Amino acid sequence: MIAWTFADIWESIAELQPDAPALIHGDRRLSWHDLDQHADALASFLVTSGAARQDRVAFYLHNAPEYIVAFAACSKASLVHVNTNYRYVDDELVHVWSDSAATTVLFHAAFTDAVDRIRERVPHVRKWIWVPDDTPADCPPWADDYTDIIGAHGKGRQRAAAQRTGDDLVLLYTGGTTGRPKGVMWRQSDLIAVVDRSNRSPLPLEGNLDDRARAAVVQARVPRPGPRSLVACPLMHGTGLFNSLNTMNLGGSLVTLTSARFDVVELLDTIERESVKGAFIVGDAFAKPIVHALDDEPTRWDISALRVLISSGVMWSSETKEALLRHNPSLMLVDTYGSSEAIGMGSSVATSDRPAATARFVLSDRAVVIDDDGDLVEPGSGRVGRVAISGPGPVGYYGDPEKSASTFPIINGVRYSVPGDFAEVDADGSIRLLGRGSSCINTAGEKVFPEEVEEVLKAHPAVADAVVVGAPDERFGQVVTAIVQANGTVDDLEPVLIHHVKQHLAHFKAPRRVMAVPDLERAPNGKIDHRRWSAFAAGPTA
Repeated sequence: MIAWTFADIWESIAELQPDAPALIHGDRRLSWHDLDQHADALASFLVTSGAARQDRVAFYLHNAPEYIVAFAACSKASLVHVNTNYRYVDDELVHVWSDSAATTVLFHAAFTDAVDRIRERVPHVRKWIWVPDDTPADCPPWADDYTDIIGAHGKGRQRAAAQRTGDDLVLLYTGGTTGRPKGVMWRQSDLIAVVDRSNRSPLPLEGNLDDRARAAVVQARVPRPGPRSLVACPLMHGTGLFNSLNTMNLGGSLVTLTSARFDVVELLDTIERESVKGAFIVGDAFAKPIVHALDDEPTRWDISALRVLISSGVMWSSETKEALLRHNPSLMLVDTYGSSEAIGMGSSVATSDRPAATARFVLSDRAVVIDDDGDLVEPGSGRVGRVAISGPGPVGYYGDPEKSASTFPIINGVRYSVPGDFAEVDADGSIRLLGRGSSCINTAGEKVFPEEVEEVLKAHPAVADAVVVGAPDERFGQVVTAIVQANGTVDDLEPVLIHHVKQHLAHFKAPRRVMAVPDLERAPNGKIDHRRWSAFAAGPTA
C-alpha cells in the first residue's frame, strides 16, 4: 500500500515546475517554488516553536494563498489542519478550538478583535499567528506576524523533524446533523485517494515505491499547462477545500477572490482576466447571481475559457443550469453529491446537449442505497433507503465514538459511510434525493441545527415557545424560519428576534422569517409536529 501525503505530492510538483503559478489572488502571484518555500518556513517555525506530531492547527482564514500555504506546512510538519467557519461567533469558535484541542491558530487581521476576546478561554492554544489582509491594523503583541515568519526562512528546503506518513490526519469540522460542529477525521492517504478518483491518471495505491519513483509518478501526470481553477466557495468548507486540493495535486493554479463576501462581478472579472478553466461554487446560491449578472450585461464578460463548473452541498436547479449553458454552450456543469463524511457519492453532469434534472444523481461505483436492514434498495422498487458509500473514508468523528459507529457502520463485513440522506432508486439506477432523515437545515451550503436556534429563541423574554424549520427557497435551497408562540410583550417580533439570535450565533443561523402563532400545540410528551410546522412555513403565508 502506497501511503501518499500532500507534502510528498506538492514538493515533487515544485521540483518539476518551480516557476509555474500555484496561487493567484488578485494581483498577487505565488509560484510553486514560492508555495514550497513559504510552507517550509511556516512548518519550520511551528516545529521549532514546540508543535508536536499531530498537534492541531486551526485555520481562521478567508480564502487566500495563506490557506493553502498553511495546509502544505501542516502536511510537511505532520500537523493537523482544523478548519474554522469564519462566520462563527465567540462561543462557536471556542467550541471548535477546544473540541479539537488546537495548539496553534492562524487568523486573518480582520478577526483580530474576535480572537482577542476569546483567547483566554482557550488556554491550550500556545501560538497565535496573525495573517495580514486589507484590514488597517498591526500585528498584536500576543501574536506572531506571518510575514515575519516567511521572511525569516533561508533558502533551500527545510524538512520537519517529524516523519510524516499517510496516516497523518486532516480534520474538517462540519455542522452535521447533531447540533454542535463535529470534526471529521481523514487520513491524508485516504483523502488523496478519494479526491483523486475523478482524474484520468490516478495515483497508484498498491505496490512499493521509493521516494524517487514516487516523485516520478507524480510528475509524469502533471499536465502542461496545469488546470487553472477558481474556488468561489469558502476553503473552510469541504466543497471548496476538497476540489482545491485536487487542483493542487495536478500541479495546477488555484485562483481565489479578494472579496471577503461573494462578489459576482469580481468572480466574472477574474474568470475573464485569468482565463479560468474550472470554478467551484455552491449550487443556486452562487449560480443564480452569476446568471442574473450575465443576463443583465450579456456582452460585458468573455467567459469562453471556462470549461467546467463544479458544485456540491446545496441544490443546483436544472433551470439555472440551462441559463448558464445559454451563456456558454461549451460548459460542463458537474453537480457532485457528497459530504465531509462521504466524498463522491454521486454526480449529475449537464451539457448543452445533455440536460440534467434537479436533485437526481448517478451513483458512483462504490455507492449504494440501503434500507434499515442493510439490504440494497432495488432500482424501480419504489422503496426508500439511505445512500451509503464504501471504500476509503474517514476514521470517524473526533472524540465521538458513538456518532462514529452510527455514521460509519459495518454491514455484511463492509464499512460504509452513511451520512443520512434518503433516496429512491429509479429503474435506470439513478437516484432521487429526498433529504436528510433529520431536521437539519441546509441553507446555501451551511448546515443549521434547529434545536440550537430554538434554544436561543426561547431565551428571549418575549418567546414562550419556538420551533425552527427550513422553508424552501429558490436561491438558498432552504431558509431558516422560526415559528414562535409569543407572550404578547413585544409588538414587532421579527426584527427583534432576528437581532437576538445574531447576538448569540453565526448570522447564517438566524431566521430570515419569524412567524407568530397562538399555540405550537405540543403533544403531552413535549414533542412537536415538525411536519405540520414545516408545511405551515412553506405555505402561502411564508
